[in-house]
Amino acid sequence: MSTNDIVPVLVETRGTTLWITINRAERRNALNPQVIAAIHAAMVSASTNPSLRGIVLTGVGDKAFCAGADLNEGTGVFAAAANEPTTDFGRLARVVRQLGIPILARINGACVAGGMGLMSLCDLAIAADHSRFGLPEVKVGVFPMQVLVYLRRTIAPRHLNYLCLTGELIPAAQALQMGLVNEVVASSDLDARVAAVIELLGNASPAATRRGKYAMHAMESMDFDAALAFAESQIALATQTDDAREGLAAFKDKRAPNWAAQKEYAKESAS
Repeated sequence: MSTNDIVPVLVETRGTTLWITINRAERRNALNPQVIAAIHAAMVSASTNPSLRGIVLTGVGDKAFCAGADLNEGTGVFAAAANEPTTDFGRLARVVRQLGIPILARINGACVAGGMGLMSLCDLAIAADHSRFGLPEVKVGVFPMQVLVYLRRTIAPRHLNYLCLTGELIPAAQALQMGLVNEVVASSDLDARVAAVIELLGNASPAATRRGKYAMHAMESMDFDAALAFAESQIALATQTDDAREGLAAFKDKRAPNWAAQKEYAKESAS
């Protein structure tokens, strides 16, 4: 099979989890317009699938999660066309921000430049201990402009300044200290830990998760008074959902809850 025949992104549903895997091992899973388009399409499709409880974003192999934009193909992923006010990556980010499904980055190697941008779009990140992280754009005469939008909400300004201005790659342990990732595990334990976290996500209320993600994003730009008033209105609505009633009933009955989405998924699987 020639390089041109390789599907750039693998999309697979495993139970109630959608796996999106960049499939360009020969280019260290670098981004090009085709990769971004495929991830974008998978996320749009996921937004219409109520049975999904989690999404895993990763890359093939153990060398790289994503090495950023494929510079052999130019910088089209991050540059807007003359007749478009937004970029491919920006449009992907907007779709992901509206998605009510938890997204877990499985960091299986180098996570640099645009790869850092992809990771920062995710709600959670688990990294193998051999992974390395960085924003080396200054070394090729550009700056991680779009990545700043997401990373400044993730890590402290001093850490972000260092990564952007030096271009240095850092080890996984330092990325954990900075708050870039939730956990660092041995490479041999990566899949087991991802599976464990996916199970935790699957046990949570789908309605609460979707409402919670919406609320967290909405409150980012609010001051204290506005955020508190918004939270008060949201908790009142959340207590009226089927999942809230089921959760309380399950607690009283000392049993596992059977969420509304689980019931629908069981019906679809049986038909």
